[in-house]
Amino acid sequence: METLGSREVYANNWMSVREDDIRRADGSDGIYGVVDKPDYALVIPLDGDHVHLVEQFRYPLGLRRWEFPQGTAPDRGHMAADELAVRELREETGLSAASMVEIGLLDVAPGLSSQRGRIFLATGLTEGEHARELEEQDMRTGWFTRSEFEKMISDGEVTDAQSIAAYAQLLLHERRS
Repeated sequence: METLGSREVYANNWMSVREDDIRRADGSDGIYGVVDKPDYALVIPLDGDHVHLVEQFRYPLGLRRWEFPQGTAPDRGHMAADELAVRELREETGLSAASMVEIGLLDVAPGLSSQRGRIFLATGLTEGEHARELEEQDMRTGWFTRSEFEKMISDGEVTDAQSIAAYAQLLLHERRS
């Protein structure tokens, strides 16, 4: 597919939407809508058999959801993935990690968004004060055993695709180790 032109049709502090004029392989022209969001970091805080999750209201769903700590740099900025992981973990949970290892890469919705996510495994955790953003003021956190977390997935309490895929990456990482 060839891009013939592009125009931004919407932007805010978290994302932009663009419409691209494209030419397909068969020579026909069309348009493609793309949501551009900065890459994010997702952190799996692991202490023995326990994972640390955050729960917050997800406005587009109108629901509170449990998930792993994750996020992007402020104002659609760029930040090195490992620095972003450290920032998100501290910001959302107050935890700091003695070890932060990248274990995977996720494409959120490659048919409509350019956003990608790096998955980090955080161990050697120390508790501290969180530093949440305004949108995260109602966030709760909790420790769950891995079997509890897996049951939460099975029961539909955890539906965040990135968290579920990151957990699969964790399982594969542990197999390789």
